[in-house]
Amino acid sequence: MESAKLATWDYEAWRSSAKCRDTDPGWFFPVGVTGDAEIQIRRVKEFCSGCPVSLECLEFALRTNQEYGIWGGKDEDERRMIRRIRRVQRRARVAS
Repeated sequence: MESAKLATWDYEAWRSSAKCRDTDPGWFFPVGVTGDAEIQIRRVKEFCSGCPVSLECLEFALRTNQEYGIWGGKDEDERRMIRRIRRVQRRARVAS
């Protein structure tokens, strides 16, 4: 039951403190990775860097396997890397 609670959209009410709460959600889902999309990605990441709940946002995205968009200032590739690192760490703990 705890894992279900942790995966809820607004666990511990973090969204109410999100800097983006009144921002168009589409801004966080750029189309592509080059040209204008590259500029948008950089701007969104800068925006997220000043958010007081960016870690909670990122953790939500990781726990719920959000595949697209920028969450907690991290893009899809960065979140995949975090998931890989966590898997390796879990395996290392289990093996020891």
